[in-house]
Amino acid sequence: MKIKSILLISLLLTTSTSLLAQQKNNTLDTQIRKIIYAQSAISQLYVDTVNLEKMTEDAIKGILKELDPHSTYTSAKDVASLNEPLNGSFEGIGVQFNINEDTLVVIQPVSGGPSEKVGIIAGDKIVEVNDTAIAGVKMSREQIMKRLRGPKDTKVKLGVVRRGVKGIQHFTVTRDKIPVYTIDAYYMIDPTTGYVKISSFGSTTNDEFVKATEYLLSRGMKDLVIDLIGNGGGYLQAAVDLSNHFLNNNEMIVYTEGRSVGRHEYHAQSSKMNIGKVVILVDGYTASASEIVSGALQDNDRGIIVGRRTFAKGLVQRPIDLPDGSQIRLTTAHYYSPVGRCFQKPYTKGDKKSYDMDMLDRLNSGELMSADSIHFPDSLKYTTKRGRTVYGGGGIMPDVYVPIDTTHYTRLHRELAAKSCINTTTLKWLDQHRKQLVKEYNIDAYRKAHAKWLNDKPYKMEDLREGFERFNQDFTVPQDMMDMLIAKAKDEKIEYTDSLFDATLPLLRMQMKALVARDLWDMSEYYEIMNPTSEIYQRGLEALKDEELFKDIKSE
Repeated sequence: MKIKSILLISLLLTTSTSLLAQQKNNTLDTQIRKIIYAQSAISQLYVDTVNLEKMTEDAIKGILKELDPHSTYTSAKDVASLNEPLNGSFEGIGVQFNINEDTLVVIQPVSGGPSEKVGIIAGDKIVEVNDTAIAGVKMSREQIMKRLRGPKDTKVKLGVVRRGVKGIQHFTVTRDKIPVYTIDAYYMIDPTTGYVKISSFGSTTNDEFVKATEYLLSRGMKDLVIDLIGNGGGYLQAAVDLSNHFLNNNEMIVYTEGRSVGRHEYHAQSSKMNIGKVVILVDGYTASASEIVSGALQDNDRGIIVGRRTFAKGLVQRPIDLPDGSQIRLTTAHYYSPVGRCFQKPYTKGDKKSYDMDMLDRLNSGELMSADSIHFPDSLKYTTKRGRTVYGGGGIMPDVYVPIDTTHYTRLHRELAAKSCINTTTLKWLDQHRKQLVKEYNIDAYRKAHAKWLNDKPYKMEDLREGFERFNQDFTVPQDMMDMLIAKAKDEKIEYTDSLFDATLPLLRMQMKALVARDLWDMSEYYEIMNPTSEIYQRGLEALKDEELFKDIKSE
């Protein structure tokens, strides 16, 4: 154990023995030996027993803490879950679920997944895993997921309660690889405008995007709205691949450069799509790979950016695997947009707390209320090929700025959401009415058509849309659902006035309708209902029609 810990520290500081040999730096060698001697002395001579593994991890974290805010350490047990959203799959039983009053409720099984194959359906409540109760025992979401997930081809026994069926049914599910999608939604806004919502940039993002846009183009799409609101980024290469679809051959997308790594440029490689105008929606949580895409289209005069100044992460991390399976993500370079601007906001090494307060600072400075509160020095101004002014040094400044609406969510709405009243009520109401809704809106036909679509098989377009279009037009949140919500709010001791409730009601009803749609269909339908309530979304649609905005923007 002692030798392993000493080698781990040595590998962390040098990344490889070959790099140490190349350095031949007496100062570096002295510092490495200093740490080795200190750990050896502690492990052998310290008065009490020490946890060498924890001491090693604490040493690594201490070193990284003195660097930039994005150089981080991940323990071996957390590496897989950290990379899961970007790698495109995990191994488990294949259900989308929610926790309703301490019980796991299946929203829907993954099409063609292991749970669907054995007969688990939407609305089922999983109450046992391998004969261990998971309902009514205050088990955390993480603990439940740990029991449901496991290596491919292993079996897990589930106890399921189904509405209308007495007792607990038992299913044995053989775990398998379950896809993780990075595109949350895609649909046609109007007969010629498509919409794609990207939640992160992972290994499957490009393939997902191609499939989504093929569907939209088949529906008549000419222009496209790309929603990157809240997208925290991911793989640089995924951002490059997506940008590639909008730029001319050899146009620059991004370049990276660091102290020990040379400049590396990424250029478009002839896979341009037949798409006209492009609008990208962003906000203060649009970061990293999302900023690469936004910057590439803005600098190359290919798209209009709408929203608020982005997060401002312009640092490239290289994952370095350590011998015990743990990993550090070490910042090795900055990335720069085609015109040479770096989006990274200023930071002080070792002061992550101040760095994390940036969004609050933006609010306090008035920036989120008005673009006039943002001031860029002349040194951070850049010019695109067509003469448009863009800015560096602190995220991407949108072409159309949309201030935050602090009145959008009332205090009552925020309290109801914080105490899970809205989700819980919707799930409870759905549990009572699911069978009726599935029949009324032909959900089974949708599921079959959608499964075919996912597997590149012929499907009927009307089966994907007909039921939802009727729902979107006709469905209104019924009074019995609102009564359930009011009762839940009373149980949670949430106080409000009649005027506050009336002010909250329109958006609340829209959200609950969207949640019902999400559980019956998918996330695309949720966003199709909710997006019109977003000011950034509305301004994005207005921007598409503004010929003055697009006079210096390339289409197709």
